Amino acid sequence: MSKLESLRQALACSPDNVPLLLVFAHACLEEFAADDARTAFERAATLAPGDPAPALGLARALHLLGKTSEAIVRTEALVAAHPRLAEAHLWLARWLAGDGNVPAARAAYARAREIDATARDTALEKDLRLDQPPSVKVPVSATGGTGAATTDNEDAPGDLDRVAEYELPTDVERPSLTFADVGGMDAVKEQVRMKILFPLQQPELFQAYGKTAGGGVLLYGPPGCGKTLLSRAVAGEIKARFLAVGIHQVMEMWLGNSEKNLHAIFDYARRNAPAVLFFDEVDALAANRADLRASAGRTLINQFLAELDGTNGANAGVLVLGATNAPWHLDPAFLRPGRFDRVLFVPPPDEPARAAIAGVMARGKPLEKFDPLALAKRTKDFSGADLKAVFDQAAEGALTEAMKRGRVVPISNDALARAAKEVKPSTRAWFESARNHALYANQSGFYDDVLVHLGLKK
Repeated sequence: MSKLESLRQALACSPDNVPLLLVFAHACLEEFAADDARTAFERAATLAPGDPAPALGLARALHLLGKTSEAIVRTEALVAAHPRLAEAHLWLARWLAGDGNVPAARAAYARAREIDATARDTALEKDLRLDQPPSVKVPVSATGGTGAATTDNEDAPGDLDRVAEYELPTDVERPSLTFADVGGMDAVKEQVRMKILFPLQQPELFQAYGKTAGGGVLLYGPPGCGKTLLSRAVAGEIKARFLAVGIHQVMEMWLGNSEKNLHAIFDYARRNAPAVLFFDEVDALAANRADLRASAGRTLINQFLAELDGTNGANAGVLVLGATNAPWHLDPAFLRPGRFDRVLFVPPPDEPARAAIAGVMARGKPLEKFDPLALAKRTKDFSGADLKAVFDQAAEGALTEAMKRGRVVPISNDALARAAKEVKPSTRAWFESARNHALYANQSGFYDDVLVHLGLKK
């Protein structure tokens, strides 16, 4: 009798034994019995809600079944609920890399390594080119000191073509994306216009009231709800340079290099204002110092605070955007005036926004009498990433049928409705954690917007 059959018989005698269910499910994964593994992990998750092991196992089973998008969405929700789970970050990095999202994969892998130095995948490191450390070079003047480089080039120092003069550990973009390309989020957009765009577009008017362009804005909310998309749209609206900064582009193993990387990024933004610096998963670089024992992490946080204060250079015209799924992990010093003093809650898309997002996702796909409003009504609490998982799952079913028939089979509304039933909204797990913080750790009113969204406060 095989090991799998022995475990199956043992489960028949003890169907509610969670440890046994997990052993059986992992054995199924080893034998590529993905359907059996999925059933066992789902059973374990029902019996032990809140336990991350069944949730991660279920994501692995879904990936084995070819449902990579759903696996990624579930794992993103898992790491939001359990941010110190290195294994989940590692699997997320692998799947993101396989899905072609290299920047996000690098960030997830760096997070896994930060939590647990033994969590390593050398093959993944080669795929992500992490075996080649980023270089950071400060411009050197003719006298050999640091500062503005002297050159015979007639171009102005702010020209984008001169990025090569100042090598950065991150890429510089000029996004063409604008608010018109971002579905829904009208209330958040209005706040962004008043707090970010108008001061940059009409500086003289705001200066009359003692207001200057630039500063720091923190975007927080459930994963997959458009914080990164909104940040790119901000840069596109003001036609500014956009630098997306991940933890892997800052952190280095050599003492002091991480601080130099961070300063190089800020210094480039100051030289080329207006510029938008976007720190995704900013809590990884701005963690609460009370939770850190290593001095290296504390010195990087102190450097980050100094850069936000403009201690090493004026920050006028530099907009610093931070996005996080776990704002409760940020050091309180980042939230004082002059740093991330403006905090915006980015909620899941409402029904009209979901319909707009569904319309965008439907482009280029063979659909049959597609009704975005009907889908929006079925997907309450879904994030944009969850909606993508719905389309991916429905497309996989249609593709399977198309392979059998040898012709294109359109995606029907019924297929989308079935997929919407199978994909669970990832935002609910986030709100379970956020609700506790909003109710019991909200003395400053930081999470009032969460309470309003949940209907617990007017």
